[in-house]
Amino acid sequence: MAEQSPEGASRAVDLVGYQDGAVVSRIVVKQAAGNVTLFAFDAGQELSEHTAPYDALVQVLEGEAEVTIAGRPHRLRAGDLILMPANKPHAVRAPARFKMLLTMIRS
Repeated sequence: MAEQSPEGASRAVDLVGYQDGAVVSRIVVKQAAGNVTLFAFDAGQELSEHTAPYDALVQVLEGEAEVTIAGRPHRLRAGDLILMPANKPHAVRAPARFKMLLTMIRS
């Protein structure tokens, strides 16, 4: 587990680790209004194209990612974020290892 400050804060990037040949996820918050999940993608891994009934916000924490929304690819680097709108097909691919924070909004 990542080191916490006395106030209980953690570095998000340290809360999930890479695993060879895998996508690792860790739920940080799970509420009726939405979820916040951390992901660590090994190089070459992906979440294949799918749709979700809710908006989802992706924030890249480390490395680079390719997020495709409705057939349009977007290259994101650490610090970038993008909204994946509800009911639009989207996919996430790791050209190299990267970590992201996904916020799913259920309202």
